[in-house]
Amino acid sequence: MMQIDFPFHIDGRGRTAATDDEDHIRDLIEQVLFTAPGERVNRPDFGSGLLQLLFAPNSDELAGAVQFTIQAALQQWLGDLIQPEAVQVESEDATLRVAVQYVVTRTQQRRLAQFTREV
Repeated sequence: MMQIDFPFHIDGRGRTAATDDEDHIRDLIEQVLFTAPGERVNRPDFGSGLLQLLFAPNSDELAGAVQFTIQAALQQWLGDLIQPEAVQVESEDATLRVAVQYVVTRTQQRRLAQFTREV
């Protein structure tokens, strides 16, 4: 089944760009990770708050808190689609790298999604 691609754009045929289920799940994970709570009007608690935590002093406690927060947000918002297994977050200078390992509930296939964001 085809889904609307994220971010929304028009494809080469002048139509709304579409994507497959596997890429759609990756897009949903990206939306949960990089949306700040309060950013969406009709879902004020949607998101992980990841970007807000990046400006706190670096420590093992912060790393643990970030991983726990992300896994909880993924479970809350995408728990019917995926089973999050592991989250790894690295912050280096102005670059944020996030790796999420998960199992797609429908197919039971294990996947790894990696995201890089300049902050």
